[in-house]
Amino acid sequence: MPADPPVTRPIKKLLVANRGEIALRVLRACREEGIATVAVYSEADRDALHVRYADEAYLIGPAPSSESYLSIPNLLDAARTSGADAVHPGYGFLSENAGFAQACANAGLVFVGPPPAAISLLGDKAMARRAMKQAGIPLVPGTDRVTDPEAALAFGAEAGYPVLVKAAGGGGGRGIRVVATPDELAGALQQASQEALQAFGDAGVYLEKYLLPVRHVEIQIMADSHGTVVGLGERECSIQRRHQKIIEEAPSVAVSPELRGRMIAAAVAAARAADYRGAGTVEFLLDRDSRFYFLEVNTRLQVEHPVTELLTGRDLVRDQLRVAAGQPLGYTQDDVSPRGWALECRITAEDPHNSFLPSLGRVRLAQLPSGPGVRVDSSLYDGLEVSPYYDSLLAKVIVWGEDRAQAIARMRRALDEFVLLGVKTNIPFHRYLLDHQDFQAGAISTSFLEGVMEDFGKAATANRDLAAITAAVLAHSGLSPASAAPGQASADGPAARSAWATAYRMRNSGYWKV
Repeated sequence: MPADPPVTRPIKKLLVANRGEIALRVLRACREEGIATVAVYSEADRDALHVRYADEAYLIGPAPSSESYLSIPNLLDAARTSGADAVHPGYGFLSENAGFAQACANAGLVFVGPPPAAISLLGDKAMARRAMKQAGIPLVPGTDRVTDPEAALAFGAEAGYPVLVKAAGGGGGRGIRVVATPDELAGALQQASQEALQAFGDAGVYLEKYLLPVRHVEIQIMADSHGTVVGLGERECSIQRRHQKIIEEAPSVAVSPELRGRMIAAAVAAARAADYRGAGTVEFLLDRDSRFYFLEVNTRLQVEHPVTELLTGRDLVRDQLRVAAGQPLGYTQDDVSPRGWALECRITAEDPHNSFLPSLGRVRLAQLPSGPGVRVDSSLYDGLEVSPYYDSLLAKVIVWGEDRAQAIARMRRALDEFVLLGVKTNIPFHRYLLDHQDFQAGAISTSFLEGVMEDFGKAATANRDLAAITAAVLAHSGLSPASAAPGQASADGPAARSAWATAYRMRNSGYWKV
């Protein structure tokens, strides 16, 4: 049966094919737009916030995502049963799956995302490289798909080591291996191929020259079906651990107005080359000489999209809904005027003091930060069971300031206010990064964390010792929390706090086990 073209029409009822904070984000936008909503959930998510928030909710399978959130038949069945006329994929899961987008079109559903052809083209990283080369966009030296180890060795000899072996059909840091010598290449090809097959159902890999040091700078784009493509500025995403972003900010200290204009022009050209529609992100590597190279296009809404929203005042999910309904975007490049500075910290259920191992269990208390310039996108609630089935992301703390210094200060304050009992989080690591002199100076790259992890481990040990000493002194002296004298310097900020407050904050921040 021939593939049906993408469906475009006004949206009356939308099914969100996702979970967690991104499902809530989409549901809220729909409520503002007067669109009825349908949530889906697995057995593990029966009590999730997105299930309670939506107008309707449907069980789509057991806890494993392969039997629920990744099951196209189950999702389409929920859409038919509920009478939904549109589907928003969120991010992750099936958001960049051309087959899912096409299945929605075949079922007569509006897919809130780019056309299947664009997802297919840009989802194959090797094909995307060829398309960008034809469009005149600078590329990192690399190859098409590699199946012959001899061809890989030939590229390594020509480009020089180190090189990267990368999954052709995916992203998100999976299926990537750094190869330092020719002797490591064959094993890296096999390992990356196996990981790519498991993660994306595609064992294809290709090679790129590993550029160091570089920044990871991406351009948010939005395109409608009326010929308008807009670049909404850049996001700095260089703070990464194992190729996973941790902190994002906008703008980038390394991007001048002139460079920003050239990068936006390249991103717009990339979108036009793929006949793109909807929200997307064109990712670039930026070297120390301000030369940028195409990396990939993420054909979905990014985790870090709130950074751009705070800077530009745009509601990107609302824009997605308008574009999917066939409406014009309603603004042009000249209307985009970012203001101030924004930061995002991804809060994950990981123990930074124990090799970032996952922290599972029940959330006993979740107290989220608020106040001027602070936004929290979260699906947290008291009693939430953090399970091993899904991503470890619990919340995103996003702040806006008039400049970078104010944004950093607000993020520090917000993280101080964030209390989560029952599971460990990476909040202590975020605090450490925000206080690092190189981060404050903006002297970062994708290899930044390689130089700070050991120092963080030493600092964490020192803080645990301080907390233990403080508790022992209080216990020995018989002081109660109310009688503990104020005026002691705190490890988490310049303001004077009592020794009790210092110990309490350390305990609730993950320095002590709860």
